Amino acid sequence: MNKMSFGFGGGSSTPSEGEVIKLQLQQKKPDSDTQDLAEAFSIVVNFPNECEVDAKKESTKTVSELQFEQLLSNLLKYGVIIASTVVLIGGILYLLHHGTEPADYQFFQGEPSHFRSPTGVVRAVLSGSRRGIIQLGLLLLVATPIIRVVISLFIFLRQREFTYVVITLTVLTALIYSLVGAYF
Repeated sequence: MNKMSFGFGGGSSTPSEGEVIKLQLQQKKPDSDTQDLAEAFSIVVNFPNECEVDAKKESTKTVSELQFEQLLSNLLKYGVIIASTVVLIGGILYLLHHGTEPADYQFFQGEPSHFRSPTGVVRAVLSGSRRGIIQLGLLLLVATPIIRVVISLFIFLRQREFTYVVITLTVLTALIYSLVGAYF
């Protein structure tokens, strides 16, 4: 291996891993401030583990990250569309059957007990209840982000991102507790 000496005490020209070499180069005056700014951000940083970060390059995502983002995007988009469609169909059917009835606003009547649980809503839909169809659409709307969190949990487990696994489990626990905790 050739060692070069520059007359600065006879040291080696190859820096050790922790050593920093500072070189001062002559700078020409840029034509404009934007050119000066562009030159300031064109710095390439070398890390000890042979990684390079270039400030001019855009961050790139792996194929699996792009697929993950696309999956979650489609889940949320189609989940909301399906839930809205179910609510719309239930609302139209309800209005076709009960649209001419006068509304009685003198006394507040809450939802019947069979509409207060997911199993009751499913039973109401199977029996042909129009209000049950509306409630099913609302349940689908609530279930969409919960399914998103569950899918995120499995993907983070597969990628071994344990920090995100813990965060996602915390969010999922809070969502399930708020949904199921109302029944106990």
